[in-house]
Amino acid sequence: QVQLVESGGGLVQAGGSLRLSCAVSRHAFSNYAMGWFRQAPGKEREFVAVLSSSGAGTYYADSVKGRFAITRDNAKNTMYLQMNSLKPEDTGVYYCAAGATVPDLIRNVNNYWGQGTQVTVSS
Repeated sequence: QVQLVESGGGLVQAGGSLRLSCAVSRHAFSNYAMGWFRQAPGKEREFVAVLSSSGAGTYYADSVKGRFAITRDNAKNTMYLQMNSLKPEDTGVYYCAAGATVPDLIRNVNNYWGQGTQVTVSS
């Protein structure tokens, strides 16, 4: 069983920054593709960014390109999402996920999920 725990959410003004962390309790962390998803109130959960197991491949939703950066530290079993130039529309619960491959992660094929962390961006 893979457990994922997010942290780093909070309230920030538009234009500000936050860094989310996702700690993974699995010694084979480096074998998993990792990603961030978010769910705004009244909307479906959506893909934000994903990262291949090696860290060489990164993919972003168009809405966050150039503002967000996903990274991983395999030695610490931790993934990060640096969020800059935040906008009110970035508000939502952010979830980290682990999957076998990047395509599987994006399609939610047997993903492991964290409990989520709230991000609120005020205008």
